[in-house]
Amino acid sequence: MTVMHELTTVKPRAAVLAMPEYHPPLAARDALRLDFNENTFAPSPRVLERIHAMTDEDLTKYPEREPVERIVAEHFGLQTDQVLLTNGVDEAIHLLCTTFLDPEDKALIATPTFFMYDVNVRLMTPGLVKVQADATLEFPFERFMAAITERTKLIIVASPNNPTGTIVSREHLLAIAAAAPHAVVMVDEAYYHFHGETTLGDIHSVPNILVARTFSKAYGLANLRIGMLAGNAELLKYVRKVCSPYNVNGAALACLPAAIADDAYLNWYTEQVRVGRERIMAGLDALGVAYFPSHANFVLMQIGPKHGELVTAMRAHGVLLRDRSADPGCDGFVRITIGVEEHVTKGLAALKLSLEQIGWSK
Repeated sequence: MTVMHELTTVKPRAAVLAMPEYHPPLAARDALRLDFNENTFAPSPRVLERIHAMTDEDLTKYPEREPVERIVAEHFGLQTDQVLLTNGVDEAIHLLCTTFLDPEDKALIATPTFFMYDVNVRLMTPGLVKVQADATLEFPFERFMAAITERTKLIIVASPNNPTGTIVSREHLLAIAAAAPHAVVMVDEAYYHFHGETTLGDIHSVPNILVARTFSKAYGLANLRIGMLAGNAELLKYVRKVCSPYNVNGAALACLPAAIADDAYLNWYTEQVRVGRERIMAGLDALGVAYFPSHANFVLMQIGPKHGELVTAMRAHGVLLRDRSADPGCDGFVRITIGVEEHVTKGLAALKLSLEQIGWSK
């Protein structure tokens, strides 16, 4: 006699079922990439030289993170135990949530902001508190401070913020940290190089601040996936305990010292973005397109009901934009990344043609 076993389906944790999903682009990105806030040009030439110098034997070894952390720490004027290299800032966010959040804890963010905060917090706790910005999209400081409670264990603030390009002043960030000494405050400075204000110097005196930096944007290493957490060595000791010892690949570790050593390239690229940002905002003024003044390498535009048509038309002209209408408070908004001079020129020309093509009016 054959016994038929009932088919069972394995289910994940309830938190996994409930958490939102990040959906990367499905269409090919074989056009001018003004959609994902990447470096649109290239990393330092020294990076390619370092990649070409890698040997076949190099690829057989497990990557050693700590020697490169020493180099990075010295570059930023820190001690080695104050730096943890991560697989992009995405992993840094995941590590902090995993390290510090219990199910009964609260985490605090202001929206709209980087979607991966939401994903990673909800993996650990249902206690995600969101403070929505008003129509100006400026950081809601007073309401944010009022949302801090004794159960708040993790606070994440991006400055400059994505997708808005707005900033949170250093004074406000320090006030948040002081108001929540029982919480870890992660300041996401992914777009620091396009603004210039930082709390990195405050980690020596403010024990609950951890600063996140990426090497994907200004340094142009997005494909290598490398970021950094910097802060109190005692806090980072716990994060290191959770972190895989081989979380950052060897190619990224080999290239990072070369990238951070080339100040001339970094200064050139960030100046290209600064000038390009002014050109984009002036161009939007000329076209009558409303936008939010930006301190990052992108500008958020207010297009309205034709937001999807604009993105489609721009793709037909060889330029990719990012529709941000799904973000809270951003219905009808589209984001454009700032590239080098020729990319800005092409983006503005395509934008003018596309707006005319779709019959847009303010």
